[in-house]
Amino acid sequence: MLEVDRLSKSYPTPAGPLRVLDGVSFQLEPGGRMTVMGPSGSGKSTLLSILGTLDEPTAGSVRLDGVDPFALPTGERPAFRNRAIGFVFQEHHLLGGCTALDNVVLPALASGSVAAAVVERARMLLERVGLGSRVRSLPAELSGGERQRVAVARALLLEPRLVLADEPTGQLDAATAEAVTELLVELAGETAGMLVVATHSDAVARRIGTVRRLDSGHLEPSRVVP
Repeated sequence: MLEVDRLSKSYPTPAGPLRVLDGVSFQLEPGGRMTVMGPSGSGKSTLLSILGTLDEPTAGSVRLDGVDPFALPTGERPAFRNRAIGFVFQEHHLLGGCTALDNVVLPALASGSVAAAVVERARMLLERVGLGSRVRSLPAELSGGERQRVAVARALLLEPRLVLADEPTGQLDAATAEAVTELLVELAGETAGMLVVATHSDAVARRIGTVRRLDSGHLEPSRVVP
């Protein structure tokens, strides 16, 4: 379960603290999914960065399956993040000198060695996202949609409990965006992972189903998109 309680985030400015998040609270059950929508600058990316432990809150708490990652020793937080959280960003962030397969396997390298079963899962995921024949292709040899599908496979390699996607379809055409969104929902759901997607896209919101709007630092009550 993901439990977010009265989460706030402020940044210092010459004019005083700039409050980006103000008392955000919600819960997400295993297998649950949620879209966060709102205007540019409303704090969507900040919220996902805190949920993913890439940034720290000014106040409030985040607990993932009972663990408060910000209470962990600093050196343990990256291992927790790598094990429990998968990221898909608007930019694919693939390593240009690595093949599609190597890019998917990257999260497993943090443990120092990669088991054969992990490589097989990486191959399976690339098959699932329609890139089984492109495992040896470099990012420069892939289309934008293909690169984003590699990023989806990479995010799901270690079967994370929480998958965070920040505008994952923002640079894709409508058909490719629909395919990438479907993959996120389908693959995350197979392991009962929780999925939080920040987007401006009504089509993405409809596929995810539940929407929370973030505006002026406040998260509005959830609604179901027809």
